[in-house]
Amino acid sequence: MAAPLRSDLDKANKTISVTKQYNRNPDGTLALTEPKTETSIRQVSIPQTAVDLLKEEHAKHPDNKYMFPSPKTGTMFDPDSFRHTFATLSLKNGVDVKTLSNALGHYSAGFTLNTYTHATRQMQDKAAETMGSFMEQIM
Repeated sequence: MAAPLRSDLDKANKTISVTKQYNRNPDGTLALTEPKTETSIRQVSIPQTAVDLLKEEHAKHPDNKYMFPSPKTGTMFDPDSFRHTFATLSLKNGVDVKTLSNALGHYSAGFTLNTYTHATRQMQDKAAETMGSFMEQIM
């Protein structure tokens, strides 16, 4: 996913439009392209808290085109770091995988599960503990 630009934020509807993405070239540089699939072009709903934080951030650097530029470079953060953190935290906090898959623009929930296996493994361990507690109560 590309670093969101200010124009990608719809404050009234609390969404971010995803209409472009950065792909890493073999030499490590990033190239701005259209998303690979139709499901990759999407609107992602965000909470009002995020809208408010983005508005505050914009006020700190009014001439920058990025929503949240790196304080070190003034350009975008590496897009992979945000996507991975967002996905992992979403899964750990109970966002269902289908909803997360749509937000990430993945072609299937299975792909999302395979990509973030480490997070889903922790969820499986927690579910096993919950089931164990439940079983102890009924036995």
